[in-house]
Amino acid sequence: MTSPAVPLALTWPVVLVVLFGALLHASWNVLVKSSTDKALDTALIHLLGSLIALPLLLVVGLPGSASWPFILASVIIHIGYYIALAGAYKHGDMGLTYPLMRGVAPMLVAFSAVMTVGESLTPLGWAGVMGICAGVLVLGLSRHALDNRRATLFALANAVVIAVYTVIDALGARASGNAVQYVVALFVLDGWPFAFIVLARRGRAAWPYARKRWPVAMGGALASLGSYGIALWAMTRAPVATVAALRETSVLFAALLGTWLLKEQFTARRALGTCVIVAGVMALRLA
Repeated sequence: MTSPAVPLALTWPVVLVVLFGALLHASWNVLVKSSTDKALDTALIHLLGSLIALPLLLVVGLPGSASWPFILASVIIHIGYYIALAGAYKHGDMGLTYPLMRGVAPMLVAFSAVMTVGESLTPLGWAGVMGICAGVLVLGLSRHALDNRRATLFALANAVVIAVYTVIDALGARASGNAVQYVVALFVLDGWPFAFIVLARRGRAAWPYARKRWPVAMGGALASLGSYGIALWAMTRAPVATVAALRETSVLFAALLGTWLLKEQFTARRALGTCVIVAGVMALRLA
């Protein structure tokens, strides 16, 4: 799975794989939102992700030395991501916070990719990125969105964090030459810092909850590992900005899962956002 020498392009196979990764991403976020302890569930999912990744590391091997500065930087930045994620879900509905986090981040990635990755999009590519972002925001935002300022601030802060680690990990995966090795090494290290922070705060009271929730959290861990592995692999095959935007179709899947599992309403506004997202995906593919 080394990085190809051919020009980066968003082909239909890459599109379909990233859409599947988006579904996985939405799934584990729904698990966190449906829990009674957001911070502890987030910590448990990613701690289990680290344990799953350990034997995988023995199979796939270590990534190249050039990728390790990116991995360590990403691990540190992800601590902020988990804190902001748990805070957003604690103070606001998933229908608001998830689209805000995922809708703003691709715009930031697209602008920063020009400077950091040296990629530029065509006008149709920009239209696709902005279309997906607009559709994501339409899905989540309403006239009452700013009524919950605490949740909104957590979500917007996390959008910045998401953009930062997306660019760092895209650079790291390309530097490693093997996206699978990179993401497995990242997951081996990534789950421990936030888990230790949460467990230190909760003490022994965390263990009964963890014993009860670990089977569900294991599913979330597998979904998280698969989703991010797919995204980083795709970023070695296609431009970072387009993959980052396409991955945020997870918001559409989250809206559908939220309607089905969390009994959230699927309104006309969400239907409009869905159409805009689909149009954005088509524009990206045609760009």
